[in-house]
Amino acid sequence: MSDQLNPISKAIRIQTSKTAQKEHSTPLYLTSSFTFENAETMRAAFADEVEENIYSRFSNPNVDEFINKMCALEGAEDGFATATGMSAIFSSFFALLKQGDHLICCSSVFGSTFTIVTKYFPRYGITCTLVPADDKAAWEAAVQPNTKMVYLETPTNPQIGIIDLEWAGQFTKKHNIILNVDNCFATPVIQRPIDFGADLVIHSATKWIDGQGRVLGGVIVGRADLVKEIYLYCRHSGPALSPFNAWVLSKSLETLDVRMERHSKNALKVAEVLEQHPAVSWVKYPFLPSHPQYAIAIKQMKAGGGVLCFEIKGGSAAGAKFLNSLNMISVTANLGDTRSIAAHPASTTHSKLTEDERLSVGITPGLIRISTGLEHVDDIIADIEQALAQSTK
Repeated sequence: MSDQLNPISKAIRIQTSKTAQKEHSTPLYLTSSFTFENAETMRAAFADEVEENIYSRFSNPNVDEFINKMCALEGAEDGFATATGMSAIFSSFFALLKQGDHLICCSSVFGSTFTIVTKYFPRYGITCTLVPADDKAAWEAAVQPNTKMVYLETPTNPQIGIIDLEWAGQFTKKHNIILNVDNCFATPVIQRPIDFGADLVIHSATKWIDGQGRVLGGVIVGRADLVKEIYLYCRHSGPALSPFNAWVLSKSLETLDVRMERHSKNALKVAEVLEQHPAVSWVKYPFLPSHPQYAIAIKQMKAGGGVLCFEIKGGSAAGAKFLNSLNMISVTANLGDTRSIAAHPASTTHSKLTEDERLSVGITPGLIRISTGLEHVDDIIADIEQALAQSTK
């Protein structure tokens, strides 16, 4: 395949080698293990002298195809795919951090990530400093002699904060720290953190990459030397992506660009309507000029993505009424689906945080997160408006 192809074309055209059947679409390789011609070939494979599939916990043609497509989209040297987004995040931490190391982490991160760095890190002698997304002075002040990694989300979940990736790349290079970026909300067709200096990029492939709420998956791409350490860790600890899920995700990447274009257009229109609604205190969406980091967003993102959040007047009670009044929009904790989804982070994805912890990262009682789907935008807006009307009664 020509290296001159656009990454979007590569995501469509990268495939496993054709079998004798000359199939046009990649077949499923539903096998737990792979055979060898002789003992010497098997020995060489286990000794890493040759690249051969051994066991699907280590590698599989379907998983490899998915990884290769993600590397093309993100501009990465190598990658490894895992069973879920959280297993990708966990593996990127525990493969590269050890007792005595220090992590700097954006304070506004997904609830399970927050739990890992605050509850489980101390058990292994790893320390973490949480810093506000938009406070560059706090990032500088958090650096310690044993700081090994910076972990951040942009846009953040669920507050849609934007971190300047160009600044983050310069900051981590200056201090010789690994920059690990969760790019789940933006996807590689909207934002490529490696272009700004990221060493690793993480995705919950369960979200926009699948795009239809079908399968779980995660992926880590980036520097080959770091990915090798993550691969070895995962090879022995076992968070492998199933071949079937990899096959689904690989096919999904073929439509990611066109889907994200529609998601982004719908989300922007919804955000513009909500910004004028009397039942809403505020709206945050990266491509709204009112967003505090709007200038950064339009610098590093090609579009605003499919997620927005807003504060409904009336707090938790009004939020519950709003969710209960939705007719078309789904009420679930997932996001990144063809179908629009509404969620209340304070009672779901971030419920394990204390109230003070939630408020410290902007998760207020009335915060509603919308994952904008591919339905006609007029229908999405109509459902939100009628539910807002019910919430004020």
